[in-house]
Amino acid sequence: MNSAVRTTKLVSVATAAVLSLLMFPSFLQAIDLERAEVQQFVADLVETHQFDPAYVQTALRASESKDSILEAISKPAERTMPWHEYRAIFMTPERIRAGATFWRQHQEVLNQIELNTGVPAEMVVGIIGVESYFGRRTGSYRVIDALTTLGFDYPPRSKFFRRELTELFLLAREENFELEDLLGSYAGAMGPPQFIPSSYRRYAIDGNGDGQRNLFTNWNDILSSVANYFAAHDWQPDQPVTAKATLGSTATEPPVDNGLSPKETVASLSASGVLFATELEGTAPAQLMKLEGANGPEYWVGFHNFYVITRYNRSVLYALAAFQLGLAVGLAVDTGPTTTELGLGITNATP
Repeated sequence: MNSAVRTTKLVSVATAAVLSLLMFPSFLQAIDLERAEVQQFVADLVETHQFDPAYVQTALRASESKDSILEAISKPAERTMPWHEYRAIFMTPERIRAGATFWRQHQEVLNQIELNTGVPAEMVVGIIGVESYFGRRTGSYRVIDALTTLGFDYPPRSKFFRRELTELFLLAREENFELEDLLGSYAGAMGPPQFIPSSYRRYAIDGNGDGQRNLFTNWNDILSSVANYFAAHDWQPDQPVTAKATLGSTATEPPVDNGLSPKETVASLSASGVLFATELEGTAPAQLMKLEGANGPEYWVGFHNFYVITRYNRSVLYALAAFQLGLAVGLAVDTGPTTTELGLGITNATP
C-alpha cells in the first residue's frame, strides 16, 4: 500500500471516529447539584438522617453519571435471553470446577452455616457462582456513580435507585466505609454476593465476630450473609426446590405462569395432567413454568424454596441457574454430604 492511500485511509478512519463521537457522545458528567430533585435528595438526607449537607454535596459533586450504566440496565440477560442461552453462561465445566475448589476452600464455614441456618452449601455456593464467579467478578463501577446515574437519570426506576442511594450513605456511615472506594455492579450491587445497599444493611451479618460486616473480602461474613438472606425469606430446610415436569399424553397444557409466586398446588397441577415427582403434600404451593430449552420447551415445577431464591434476584431464570449450578458443584465435590441429604430436592432435576 503506498503512503498516499495509507494516509487517505487513516484520515477517513479518524473522520469516522470524530463523526461517531459527535453523533453518539459518551455521556459522562458530574451530577448537577442545582437540579431540584438533587437538592431535595440532599435536604432529605440532612433532615431525616442528620447528615452534614457539605458532606453529601461533596460526595454527589464527585460522582459521575455514565451512559454505560444506562445501557447495561436496559438489557439485563434475564430479560433478553432464552433459558438455554442463559443457563449456558453459568453451567460450564470451568465454572463448576472453580466452584468445587471454592467449596473445598470454605467447607468448614459452609458446613457450620448449613447447621446453623438449614440453608444448604449448594444453595450458598450456587448464588456466589452466578453472582460473581466465586468472587472473581464483583464489578468495577463506583457504587455511588451507579446509584446517582440510575437515581437521577433513569426515570423508569429512579425512585428505587434514589432510595438505594440513601441506603448507601447510611451504610457508609454505619460501617465506616469511604463512599468513593466502594465498587460494584452497574446497579450498585456490592461484593461477591452482590448485595445492594438496602440488602447489605438489612441482611449482612458479622460471621466471624470481628465487629464489622465485610461483604467485600471476608468470606465468613459473605457466606453467612447469603444464608441469612435465605433464612430471612423463609427458606424451608430439607424441602425441595424444583422438579422437572412433563405433560401427560391426555393432558391439555395448563396455564403456565413464569411469575414470581406460586399460584397452584401440588394437587392442582397433578390433577391437570402435569407429571412430576415430589414427596410434598398435595396442598403445598407449586407452579408450572415453561422455559425455552435448546431442543424445545422445558417444563419445571417450582416449590416454595424456588420462590425464596427469586427473592434474591427476581427472575425464574436466575433462580433455576443458581440452583442447578449449586447442584453441579456439589456433585463435583469429592467429600461432604450428598445433595439429597442436604434437602435440595433434586428429584427429576438433571443439572
